[in-house]
Amino acid sequence: MSRFTIIKPEESYTFADYFKLNFAPQDILACFQVLLSRRSLQFPQYTGTLDRLLDLTTRIEESLPRLSLTSEMARREFLIAPVLTDVLHYTQATLNVEYPVFVSHQLKGSLDYLLQSDGVFLVIEAKNEDLERGFVQLAIELIALDQWIESNQTLLYGAISTGNIWQFGQFDRQSRQVTQDLNLYRVPADLEDLLRILVQILNN
Repeated sequence: MSRFTIIKPEESYTFADYFKLNFAPQDILACFQVLLSRRSLQFPQYTGTLDRLLDLTTRIEESLPRLSLTSEMARREFLIAPVLTDVLHYTQATLNVEYPVFVSHQLKGSLDYLLQSDGVFLVIEAKNEDLERGFVQLAIELIALDQWIESNQTLLYGAISTGNIWQFGQFDRQSRQVTQDLNLYRVPADLEDLLRILVQILNN
């Protein structure tokens, strides 16, 4: 498929615009000479003590039945932010919220969350629904980040999250391939595994 039937060179696109495109994800990524694969990714997990896990789990379990999760803002504030705050506790990472990136008129916008630790970058994209389209937006953000940062990190990591469901992805900067993890992590059921993966990525 011609890239010009998908991305019009005379038009400007933000990251969020790619969420709205109805084209196949692999065709959208092909516009940037990037391949898409889908498989189960086996992430190493942090083996240290998660001293705040019980408290975080309890707070989420208590609040979920009484939370209205009809907006992305509610999911970000009450489900995603508490997880990322605890990730900061277990790592030396810094967290940027609504981090602006401008690579070109086709690669620009704000990253919902960008975590950074010793040259390792992790992008978190929050969505109210539709993980599949959300992953396309995440992939575009990783492609942009590849050109935006100076880092020897060979794999750029990201996750798309609705707050109660998380899905990981990674971008191989050398082979220019985005891999979408087939595994889904549910909160609070898989909270410990989720935290251990996030922490280990940033501790590498």
